[in-house]
Amino acid sequence: MPDRLYLDHNATSPLRPGVRDALIAVMKGAHNPSSTHSEGRAAKKILEDARGVIAETVRAPKEGVIFTGGGTEAINMALHGAVHGPMKVRRLMVSAIEHDAVKAAAEGLADTAGVTVETVPVTRDGVIDLEWLADRLAGYDQVTEGAFLLAVMLANNETGVIQPVGKLGPLAWPKGGHVFVDAVQGFGKLPLDFGQMGVDMMSLGAHKVGGPAGVGALVIKPGLALAPYLRGGGQELSRRAGTENLIAIAGFSHAAKLARPEEYAELAMIRDRIESGLPDGVIIWGQNAPRLPNTSCFSAPGFRSETQVMVMDLGGIAISAGSACSSGKVRQSGVLGAMGASEEEANSAIRVSLGWTSTMADADMFLRLWKNEFQRIAERNVA
Repeated sequence: MPDRLYLDHNATSPLRPGVRDALIAVMKGAHNPSSTHSEGRAAKKILEDARGVIAETVRAPKEGVIFTGGGTEAINMALHGAVHGPMKVRRLMVSAIEHDAVKAAAEGLADTAGVTVETVPVTRDGVIDLEWLADRLAGYDQVTEGAFLLAVMLANNETGVIQPVGKLGPLAWPKGGHVFVDAVQGFGKLPLDFGQMGVDMMSLGAHKVGGPAGVGALVIKPGLALAPYLRGGGQELSRRAGTENLIAIAGFSHAAKLARPEEYAELAMIRDRIESGLPDGVIIWGQNAPRLPNTSCFSAPGFRSETQVMVMDLGGIAISAGSACSSGKVRQSGVLGAMGASEEEANSAIRVSLGWTSTMADADMFLRLWKNEFQRIAERNVA
């Protein structure tokens, strides 16, 4: 849509031109990587080359990369596989700021498999409360409480706050626990080293960095066994049944090559321009914690979230009021509630998220329209 400004890259980022070319190139063939003829072998090469690219991008063993139909499937695969597989997880410890995909998957397993779901709190800055977690695990008894899986996202999709995931394994592993990290929002934006992160499993997705939607991956430690979430053929070493979506996987691979953390680091200057131009009284969430350089979440009490989204949309600017995974609804943020936000603060929060199309001029355009509307609302409230 020409003449519009897109500032909602954390929901989905527009397809990069190079990725589009990669998709088209694979579309020209008839590809099933499980076939043994020449076409099948060519497809298998595309698949394994892409697996190698993803593995290299996150510094993980190639054999640990399992392609999925997106980040949500990877999350469900991880939790389902941990509960129903050899790990025999009986307790899911989920941070209070996790994506709905993690929370819903955990709740579903509580209903169907009888596992216990426990919430790990976060600080006012939106960082997992490591002191609380250390105290909780100090007396953890695996015999009476069962094996557990700790689920903590790498970077929050609403606030951009980056979690200290490297400190989780040393807390969980001595107690027989496992660590799962949802890295969908951090993939391509932060340097990732799976081997050094101290985690057992990690979910990835393509469409937050200019790749196609509907494709992702679950990365697992070598030797880790999971119960299959989808059953059928022997694809993905019998870990995920179903013919691989080779077209989308090729796009995922190409997006991984193009989405460099250095590119996203440069977006911090645009984000800072926006935040420095906000009027007094606006609350910037997570500003005292490490954040993704492309993300700003702030509240303007008295200026309701849905009003902000609507007036900005009418003015030609796309923003959001938090996660875009709520069937198009604007609702109060559970993430901000977990961070101690009041109802008024949560109900006046919006998220601005930048991406590969963003420029410094976008910051100025956003501020002009937003501040005009903010002033109009403030004057009306006074009157």
